Amino acid sequence: MTRVLLAALLAAAALVPAAAGATDRHPLTIRDVVTFERVSDPQVSPDGRYLAYTLRSTDMDANKGLRSVWLMDLKTSGLRKFASGTGNSDTPRWSPDSKSLYFLSTRSGSAQVWRQGLEGEAQAVTQLPLDVGSYKLSPRGDRIVVSMEVFADCDTLACSKKRFDEHAKSKASGVLYDKLFVRHWDSWASGARSQLFIAALKSGGAGQAAGQAVIGDAHLLSRGIDGDVPSKPFGDDAEYTFTPDGKTVIFSARIAGRTEPWSTNFDLYSVETEGKSKPVNLTADNLAWDAQPIVTPNGRTLVYLAMKRPGFEADRFHIMVRDLRSGKTRELAPKWDRSPDHIALSENGSTLYATADELGQKPIFALNLGGGAIKKLTGAGTVSGFNLSEDGLVYVQNNLAAPDDLYRIAWNGSTTQLTRHNADKLAAIEMAPYEQFSFPGAGGDTVYGYVMKPAGYEPGKKYPTAFIIHGGPQGSMGNDFHYRWNPEVFAGMGYSVVWIDFHGSTGYGQAFTDSISGDWGGKPFEDLQKGLAYAAKTYDYVDADHACALGASYGGFMVNWIAGNWSDGFKCLVTHDGVFDARAMGYATEELWFDEWEHGGTPYEKPESYERFNPVAHVAQWKTPMLIVHGQLDYRIPVEQGLAAFTALQRRGIESQFLYFPDENHWVLKPNNSIQWYDTVQAWLDRHLKPAK
Repeated sequence: MTRVLLAALLAAAALVPAAAGATDRHPLTIRDVVTFERVSDPQVSPDGRYLAYTLRSTDMDANKGLRSVWLMDLKTSGLRKFASGTGNSDTPRWSPDSKSLYFLSTRSGSAQVWRQGLEGEAQAVTQLPLDVGSYKLSPRGDRIVVSMEVFADCDTLACSKKRFDEHAKSKASGVLYDKLFVRHWDSWASGARSQLFIAALKSGGAGQAAGQAVIGDAHLLSRGIDGDVPSKPFGDDAEYTFTPDGKTVIFSARIAGRTEPWSTNFDLYSVETEGKSKPVNLTADNLAWDAQPIVTPNGRTLVYLAMKRPGFEADRFHIMVRDLRSGKTRELAPKWDRSPDHIALSENGSTLYATADELGQKPIFALNLGGGAIKKLTGAGTVSGFNLSEDGLVYVQNNLAAPDDLYRIAWNGSTTQLTRHNADKLAAIEMAPYEQFSFPGAGGDTVYGYVMKPAGYEPGKKYPTAFIIHGGPQGSMGNDFHYRWNPEVFAGMGYSVVWIDFHGSTGYGQAFTDSISGDWGGKPFEDLQKGLAYAAKTYDYVDADHACALGASYGGFMVNWIAGNWSDGFKCLVTHDGVFDARAMGYATEELWFDEWEHGGTPYEKPESYERFNPVAHVAQWKTPMLIVHGQLDYRIPVEQGLAAFTALQRRGIESQFLYFPDENHWVLKPNNSIQWYDTVQAWLDRHLKPAK
């Protein structure tokens, strides 16, 4: 039984400037969180001189985030907003000569690719009739691949544009479907597919007139692919790449057909950029997920990620190395029991860099491409993105006490912080200290968790507890700064905070992740019970007798399960987008592969599996006051699940509230909605955990 103490205060101090005085500082609130600037997508120029990245700020009046591109001179540390103009700008990518920067922007009224020299005005690269979803430049900078939503039976972009316009103007609103998906994540299917197009970049220097297109005729690259490239809803330009000679593009795609909602069979396809041939499937022998293709600088080797079990989206991603001439494929570091989520190759192709969850952190690892030797490069915290430079790695990192900022780790191992975007705001905030701990969970396995002291902590005093249960369920709630479920905000409300990486969480080995499938209310439930008891016994300020359990998605399921199976454990409950009726969920959710893997088959094939841990079967035991939150646009766990749970509570006469967001999906994203969410949740916790004054 060990306690793993994190040097949280030291880490926070390294990121947050000292305030003038402790009395001037306040606990973190959701109003602080929603106004923090958010750093992402670092891109170092090929010559190593400049760093471009995306910065998201918040427009509270417009109730949305605004994205812009920023530029740093790595030699002088000079920093400036790079691309002016209206609309959003993001996805910066360098020209091969480091003299200009490409980016996506909506300044023209639609999402198009623009280019701007280090000095001068931006010029439109594309003026296409459809929005550009993503793009990638060829190694020589003479071609560009863009993705756009088009209809398969249209032979021109103008045809697809006309189809979209006609649908928007039609007075008849009905849509006829004959296959799934009919809806996915938060959108109903339009029949259009995201496809790749390639075009030559005409010569046009920095002096070219602003707004003048420099793209040649675009032709379809992913011809014959009945699927989305990149994938929906979160795919991006990491799903396709050029070979170093620019003659071939390799991309990842799942053929849709009628199996799309229950298939995770993504394959890698190779296609010549001249557009004279159809894409060729390189990984047809693997019926599971193949992703993130990268080609070594000599053009001989393809490195990519691959799962091995069809239908399982949370399988471990293995690193595969394929000889492009012979087709011979081997696995790199097969005994490394981690699942990379982002990879990049060194300039000479000898080292692969990857981020992966590990024991409640997400560091960067370096793997030798030849022998597979592994070295961890960063410490505590979560790396959310990185890019290679001549001098080392530039990466984005956060922790529980600080949002993302940019850092550079030199090849000699020294680390430098490059940005402090929220320094003034952070200087006025007193972050709560936290610790990671471990305990014997279900089956005697070591399980990890975190505990956080409340704002205004006084030694010897007990504090009511916010017990947060993460979603996924194959995910991790670790040492990262979260914008939707932020433990520091709950600590700022005056609560001790506890959360557990129960069986099923990632970063503890694939067997640990696998263990939740078919056992949603078993080992994870036991871990949560033992974890809260351990925290209350070990940390004298944690009051488990005055606690509220809160969770979303799988965490929402678990709160519903707790309501009927641990009905005397909590003073109140909060379930956000939670599963209430497992069998109904199996028919109503969009990504069927998830439920069917977790329950071993369909609801009609394995009804007993869906009923084994079905919260609806235990409503007769419900008695704890519950707040339910659900979004209308949540097609992952449809709103009827939340309404049904609320109906059960009301019908049984149990104190309950239903917070409904007509404009949110599985997540609450709009700034003012996020504030309303936290204010409502805090009022609910205060009512049940804090005595009336």
